[in-house]
Amino acid sequence: MIASIKYKSQTLKVDLSKPLDLSIPLRGGTSNVNAWYVAPPTIGPHREEGFVGSVTEGGSVNFNDIHFNPHAHVTHTECVGHITKEVHSINDHLNNYFFWTELITVAPEKQGMDFVISKKQLQYALGAKKREAVVIRTLPNTNEKYNRQYSNTNPPYFLEEAIMYLRDKGVEHLLVDLPSVDREKDGGLLKAHKAFWNLDGDIRFKATITEFVYVDNSIEDGRYLLNLQVAPFENDASPSRPLLFGPV
Repeated sequence: MIASIKYKSQTLKVDLSKPLDLSIPLRGGTSNVNAWYVAPPTIGPHREEGFVGSVTEGGSVNFNDIHFNPHAHVTHTECVGHITKEVHSINDHLNNYFFWTELITVAPEKQGMDFVISKKQLQYALGAKKREAVVIRTLPNTNEKYNRQYSNTNPPYFLEEAIMYLRDKGVEHLLVDLPSVDREKDGGLLKAHKAFWNLDGDIRFKATITEFVYVDNSIEDGRYLLNLQVAPFENDASPSRPLLFGPV
């Protein structure tokens, strides 16, 4: 299905029949991606007296209980409620689902004992481009990201200056293939999260951060139409399925 979509003064053709899925699926067990020192997710038949939710075990239907944490176990999209005392739900704050986005690839730089993404790198990759959303693929990029165990590994993260640059550039939706935009152990400072949502100023309630995406190497850098699908959870974060269409 080819759709004609207006972008500024252009009319662009987008093939909606060929989505590029950036999500990491949730599966039970230790093969699932994991971070933040939590146990693996579990998926299994519900059991109570006289009932088992498994056809193979004699039940009439498959009826599974699922236990997981969206921040630790799956591609997820979060709102400012992730870091505020006040309760804010992603289901309330994200109510548009299509955005023009730029996909860029960045190799984190060594800084002391860490690998970081700097403002200079993002300036080089984005240049004068103005986008509602940015997807960032980090190198090295292997399918190990589908099941990597990130706890106590000090993954790459964004310097505060880099996130401020994206915010000031007008980026409303940031998608990354990392467990967090912040350092794994930063003493609770969360400088990148706070900078993106402008927590000390005019808070950007409509802005979102999506973590744990996976961008296959076959997908070229460039401009895409993003469909950011989010499960309707009344929570600061929800499992999500970002789809790219293009490039356009």
